[in-house]
Amino acid sequence: MASGRLQGIFTPNLVPHDANGNINEAELRRYVDWLIDRGVHGLYPNGSTGEFTRFTVEERRRIVAIIADQTAGRVPILAGAAEANVKETIAACEYYHSLGVRAVAIVAPFYYKLGPDSVLQYFRDIGRNTPIDVTLYNIPMFASPIDVPTVQRLSEECEKIVAIKDSSGDIPHMIRMMQAVRPNRPDFAFMTGWDAALMPMLLIGCDGGTNASSGVVPELTRKLYDLTLSGQLDEARRIQYDLVTLFDTMIYQAEFPNGFRAAVELRGFHMGTGRLPQSENQQSDLHLLSRTLQCMLASHGFTDEPVGGCPVGDASSVDTAEVTRIVQTVVAELKRRGIA
Repeated sequence: MASGRLQGIFTPNLVPHDANGNINEAELRRYVDWLIDRGVHGLYPNGSTGEFTRFTVEERRRIVAIIADQTAGRVPILAGAAEANVKETIAACEYYHSLGVRAVAIVAPFYYKLGPDSVLQYFRDIGRNTPIDVTLYNIPMFASPIDVPTVQRLSEECEKIVAIKDSSGDIPHMIRMMQAVRPNRPDFAFMTGWDAALMPMLLIGCDGGTNASSGVVPELTRKLYDLTLSGQLDEARRIQYDLVTLFDTMIYQAEFPNGFRAAVELRGFHMGTGRLPQSENQQSDLHLLSRTLQCMLASHGFTDEPVGGCPVGDASSVDTAEVTRIVQTVVAELKRRGIA
């Protein structure tokens, strides 16, 4: 198993489905090769983007086994290992360790909202009994939050806990964690899971990100990472702005992660339908979204324009009502998630 601090862009893998809704292994292997060829630093199966809760335990293990086999050591793997309880989570850790996975990411207990003491003990039990390095996964919109004192204590008490992936998008929270942890654990890695803040997170000292957009436009996400770290900030800023526009479109205009699945289809992959049933209205909306995404991807040369072309306009032709509607939708969603 590889060693060293986790850093760079780790892509949260979407999972292609066949006509029967099962894992499309051949297409998943092709997707893995494509991502690696386009420069991502690592792969991250069984995350939120990978819809880990919609697969069985056996399927989650199979997904990681396929990706580990296809990757063949070319890039490190950070595998989601969140199960229903400590015992099952440790069993997943042991299995992924046997596959040569670099580390696992474990979300705090979900469904039941727990306080800091319970979250601390949960991760402490895992950290003291796992054979593989552990990345804490803070995603407060879906699970019990991991606060700064908890991260600090776990970093000091559990050698196997080596990183945190934070998907809150909260820059001050990230700074506070780094201030609390790095003096005693300089090897501890900080990864952001919020694409819209990738550049500023890197600038304050994050080691990288697990960014869903990298599963759609790995070229752009890797370029943003390289430009930011090399100090080419004007060009990096332009890419970050484009990435925010694409990210907002994919995450807010369809049920997550269907917008990302639609975009990957446009990159040439057969993703199949998701496991969550869709109404006719949702299917129609997703079709319209695909056209919008195709125009966005075409503007960067990643795909052809849709039949009939894409709208071309200047500031005088902007639909202000539509812009207002989108802004209101985004703000309302941010408030719902407690980050605005």
